[in-house]
Amino acid sequence: MGRGPVLSDEVWARIEPLLPAQYGNGRPFHDHRQVIEGIVFRYRCGIAWRDLPERFGPWQTVWKRHHRFSTDGTWDEVLAIL
Repeated sequence: MGRGPVLSDEVWARIEPLLPAQYGNGRPFHDHRQVIEGIVFRYRCGIAWRDLPERFGPWQTVWKRHHRFSTDGTWDEVLAIL
């Protein structure tokens, strides 16, 4: 895979409104797009979370966001709409 964006701007424009707000009580989330692209990259390449390239941020952050979105129903909503 190249070093360009994993998701096109068109696809990101469809996904972004479906995600929870980045700001709430406490610390804000890291950039949603960077983390979501890390999740997509990981599944496309079939690599371990720890092997994610640094450009996606800390692998722990990417895993935690994936886990949170899995348990709170965010992924179910995104997939149902897309």
